[in-house]
Amino acid sequence: MAFDWFKRKAQNITTSTEDKKDLPKGLWHKTPTGKIIEAEELKANNYVSPEDGFHVRIGSREYFDILFDDQKFEELDANVESVDILKFKDTKAYTDRLKEVKAKTKLNDSVRNGTGKVNGVEMVVSCMDFAFIGGSLGSVMGEKIKRAIDYAMKHKLPFMIICQSGGARMQEAAYSLMQMAKVQAKLAQLSNAGLPYIAYLTDPTFGGVTASFAMTADIIIAEPGALIGFAGPRVIRETIGRDLPEGFQTAEFLQEKGFVDFIVKRTEVKEVLAKTIKLLMHA
Repeated sequence: MAFDWFKRKAQNITTSTEDKKDLPKGLWHKTPTGKIIEAEELKANNYVSPEDGFHVRIGSREYFDILFDDQKFEELDANVESVDILKFKDTKAYTDRLKEVKAKTKLNDSVRNGTGKVNGVEMVVSCMDFAFIGGSLGSVMGEKIKRAIDYAMKHKLPFMIICQSGGARMQEAAYSLMQMAKVQAKLAQLSNAGLPYIAYLTDPTFGGVTASFAMTADIIIAEPGALIGFAGPRVIRETIGRDLPEGFQTAEFLQEKGFVDFIVKRTEVKEVLAKTIKLLMHA
């Protein structure tokens, strides 16, 4: 009967939460502009909302699947992990923070190296993961990027960094800042070897990463709408005492000012990347 649920309530009969037939989590995704898209459709479109073009933040696993042909690649230096050199502790010990984020993300640190073919073009890619302590630049990121560049030079392959970071990792203090110089020195060797370096800036790219190797590539590509900068807009506004231009620190604003060479949709990046590398290698 239509009113049976009244009797159930009166008799203190309830249905447990796990037995309720709710929609599974992740079945739908809502973008910041309010557009709702089915999760499988979003994945099939490289995590770009087809209605509004919003690029959902993704990690290295998804980027490698998008870029490498048939999702086949060899991961390099997978077992390099951070150590607590300074015995650092803020709201919790750095060692405890590392254990928690490793268990949560199934990653060993904030960057992964992979080598494989992109539309038939073999290359080396270092991709950051914002989910791992904000994609922060620490001693492991610097070391892994350095090793990726060494591999690229040894095998005479082009190199790309997919940037996604909040900046240097404060728990490693000066050790994290030293990585900017370390990576830059290796990139200079890559350039001397006549091999191209491409930076692909995604949302967000900030701090020491922007202040160094993200902005020194032969070709700088960005995703639409990606936020790119050094300090946050509030800090800059308070420092200079002026209102900031509309769209400040977006990929489109930086392209207009000459800091970004071109903006590429994630759905098109594989083809554009392969063409760009072929031109650079030929040159």
